[in-house]
Amino acid sequence: MKDALKNSEFSENQMLTQVGRRFFLRSAGLTAVTGAFILGACQDHDMEPDATVDLGSGDIGILNYAYALEQLEAAFYTQVIDMPYQGMTDMEKRFLTDIRDHEIIHREFFKAALGSAAIQGLEVNFSSVNFMDRASVLGTARVLEDTGVAAYNGAGKYIEDVQYLLVAGKIVSVEARHAAIIRNLLQPMTRYFAGDDIVDPMTGLDVAKEPAMILADAQPLIETRITANNLPK
Repeated sequence: MKDALKNSEFSENQMLTQVGRRFFLRSAGLTAVTGAFILGACQDHDMEPDATVDLGSGDIGILNYAYALEQLEAAFYTQVIDMPYQGMTDMEKRFLTDIRDHEIIHREFFKAALGSAAIQGLEVNFSSVNFMDRASVLGTARVLEDTGVAAYNGAGKYIEDVQYLLVAGKIVSVEARHAAIIRNLLQPMTRYFAGDDIVDPMTGLDVAKEPAMILADAQPLIETRITANNLPK
């Protein structure tokens, strides 16, 4: 599968253009389209409720790993915008809408890049989140964004194809911006946006976590069981 991906005349700019065009052409109906993703993410693939999804191996596995996390984030922010929490300000809605749109583009990018090697749509589980409560929503968003940054940082060293590594580096920088915005919403005008829990004060480097740790943290929010036994280690 890896050779097929490399020989598919895929290039970063072509793929971003393709995904971006498709995204913006449907932007007028974005809420309806992405809302359907939450309610029936697995319907396109006829996935059983107790199905297990394996990410695969090599670059395919790492890309599917990122795709799974982007599915989770896109689904979460779509529901946040569809069900605004009480007291959501116009500024907060703009920020959260931008984040939603970014995550959808990231999700669609990986889906297109993987093609037939992409895992199925995942069934999410947000029963632990009170979407009417600001603290619950932003607290969950913080965990998702911090986890996303740590995931890309931890998996980058396993990517063999330099083009995929380049794109992953660009995506993680956007995820870090999201994390900073969410943390600033939680504690405005403080250094919480880059606290010691995510940035090592001695090295100035962000946290990096291995895929096994990330998937264990994310699994409570994903109904579909994910296995990553063949990912690079």
